[in-house]
Amino acid sequence: MIAEFQIQGQDFKKAGEASFEIKNRLKRLGLPPVIIRRVATASYEAELNVIVYAHKGTIRVDLGDQGVEVKVTDEGPGIPDIALAMREGYSTAPPYVKQLGYGSGMGLPNIKKNSDWMEIQSEVNRGTTLRFRVNLNESQSRDR
Repeated sequence: MIAEFQIQGQDFKKAGEASFEIKNRLKRLGLPPVIIRRVATASYEAELNVIVYAHKGTIRVDLGDQGVEVKVTDEGPGIPDIALAMREGYSTAPPYVKQLGYGSGMGLPNIKKNSDWMEIQSEVNRGTTLRFRVNLNESQSRDR
């Protein structure tokens, strides 16, 4: 395991701290900058989704045989329609969140764009589990 972070919902003052630390740890491991950027970007989007929507959550980062794997679990409202939530610009963020500059509806699409594999499982009123991987082997990665 590279790292595990507890994320508190609505704690906008700490928004980005976990993804920043993930980026730093991946740098210390000597991973290529393009891999670090993709993992950090996707992790940041996932972290913000926990802060905006959930009561609390966890981000766990592992270095596996195929790449950097991230698992985000939260205790939140769940996603009633995952396909709709994956559409760029679709957002259910409340107005105060949008006034803070978040909630543009790009979170899940950006995670998908920056990962080579992504899976979402969600149950309404229970929470969401998001898993994604960024491959280390360029021949297994999507073109960027």
